[in-house]
Amino acid sequence: MKKLQNSLYISTQGAYLHKERETLVIDINKQKAAQFPIHGIGAIFCFGNVMVSPQVMGFCGERSVNLAFFTEYGRFLARVQGKQSGNVLLRREQYRRTDSDPVSIARNIVAAKIQMQKQVLQRQQRNHGASAALSEQVAALNYILTKLQHCTDLDAIRGFEGDAASRYFSVFENLFTNQETGFTFSGRIRRPPTDPVNALLSFLYSVLGNDVSAALQGVGLDPQVGFLHRERPGRDSLALDLLEEFRAFIADRLVLTLINRQQIKASDFVHEIGGAVKLKDDARKLVLQEYQRRKQQSIRHQFIGEEVEIGLLPHIQAMLLARHLRGDLAEYPAFFSK
Repeated sequence: MKKLQNSLYISTQGAYLHKERETLVIDINKQKAAQFPIHGIGAIFCFGNVMVSPQVMGFCGERSVNLAFFTEYGRFLARVQGKQSGNVLLRREQYRRTDSDPVSIARNIVAAKIQMQKQVLQRQQRNHGASAALSEQVAALNYILTKLQHCTDLDAIRGFEGDAASRYFSVFENLFTNQETGFTFSGRIRRPPTDPVNALLSFLYSVLGNDVSAALQGVGLDPQVGFLHRERPGRDSLALDLLEEFRAFIADRLVLTLINRQQIKASDFVHEIGGAVKLKDDARKLVLQEYQRRKQQSIRHQFIGEEVEIGLLPHIQAMLLARHLRGDLAEYPAFFSK
């Protein structure tokens, strides 16, 4: 379990959350493991086999404390909600800002994404030596960040994001350090992916996007109404917005690890008649296992200043976005790491 600011995250399987006078108590194997003052908790997130007493549920409904349940792997299941109050106001503000003032949030998200792309390239240079191609694109990303800083046009922000992605992926193959893997990459191809690297990227983006969507639902935001991505029927545009912050840091770095360590091989993919490429079942299981291991690693969150599991990052960012929309934060602090 982890308490971050006013939110309680419980991921220990078999944990039992109950109320003891004016405190919340977490028992594990019938032993008290943690205790928190009840008035300092604004949200509770339960992952997997976590039991919650009816008294806690009633308290959360009465006090408008957000109580959300997810599978062990982060898929949203349900949210306990009392009388309609904060969530409807939060969503109304979300819709209003999407229509009237999406620029600042979109700009912060894109800036964070480009920072993380730049760090992936710089990490390669630190570990394996300088490269003229990588240095050129790092400089280009820095220039784009400078231009983005004062941009107030949403279409221009989208253009900067697309330009940065094109430059980043133009040297992505240079990050393959093991030349014996047989993997090649000539650029990002989405629908459908036509080579193993794009298949890996698309698969992990999809899994991560589901985690982000679940996190948004957990705090009461509408995952289909975004600031950067245009709305389309059936598309979780806000989830795609926040996904941009995590693509390079979580998914791209995991793809590079799987390829460079030869955990995934070219033979782990199926080439279909129509040209699409997808992972075989055993390889898909391996990728998901490594993804879960990646989520269990910890980093220091730059904004809240605490050590957190990577798997909690979408939930933390969803909560920070909700706080910004409610007026508690002047700016939305998009995720980046150093």
